[in-house]
Amino acid sequence: MKKKIFIGIGIFTFLLIVGFLYLNYRNRSLSPPGVAKYDKNNLSMEISYSRPSVKGRQIFGTKEEGALLPYGVYWRLGANEATEITISRDVLFNGNELDAGTYKMYAVPGPETFEISLNSELGNWGYSEPDYDKDILKTTVPVETGASPVEQFTIRFEESGPKVLVVCEWSDVKVKIPVDVR
Repeated sequence: MKKKIFIGIGIFTFLLIVGFLYLNYRNRSLSPPGVAKYDKNNLSMEISYSRPSVKGRQIFGTKEEGALLPYGVYWRLGANEATEITISRDVLFNGNELDAGTYKMYAVPGPETFEISLNSELGNWGYSEPDYDKDILKTTVPVETGASPVEQFTIRFEESGPKVLVVCEWSDVKVKIPVDVR
């Protein structure tokens, strides 16, 4: 009798592990990992995030419009794990002083601006809202309309004079966050 119970528990545990591995693989294949890197002029930055696709959905808009990411609601700035940015030295992040380090990076989208936040809480699954008391910085950047729609969410770096822009693009939306060495 005990042997049958142990075999049943073993099979159940095995199925749970296989199910978890499948779901984890499925999520990663639907929104593969991405890394944006910048390393010039004595400044290194790296952003680790996941890259969901539009797939015919309305990405930004109101809840009533059925938007995937409604205006005014927390977004992990990607998919899967929380998006993290690592900066090698003290900078001005959209004009705000920011110490070197690694931070969780998230957004609250709006029709004309995005609120971008950096938070000291690391290692959490991205879907979970952060502990807002651990926000290090909040800043607002304007929304631009991209020249052409971007199917897969992308974060990249772009040089602009003495500054480096963190460019986030998805669907027909583009935001640029200026970073400058202080």
